[in-house]
Amino acid sequence: MGLNVRPLHDRILVKRMTEDEKTAGGIIIPDSAKEKPQQGEIVATGNGRVLEDGKTLPLEVKKGDKILFSKYAGTELKLEGNEYLMMREEDVLGVIN
Repeated sequence: MGLNVRPLHDRILVKRMTEDEKTAGGIIIPDSAKEKPQQGEIVATGNGRVLEDGKTLPLEVKKGDKILFSKYAGTELKLEGNEYLMMREEDVLGVIN
């Protein structure tokens, strides 16, 4: 994927994972009733957080990691017809193994 956006510092660009269209019982969920998923895959990262002494602290997450993030994390962006979230690394709750 050749996105023309590179996150700065401790920011990451995340593509949300798609939610299931049906419940376990087979009921189809309309788009208006779905909550946006709180899971995604990192598609780009910045170089790390710049500390007060000028050194850069590398990120703990990397491109390709599948993550959990807080419900209201990040800023929604639409790039090349796809929806992404730009957020800080501190908004990541965990990495899915």
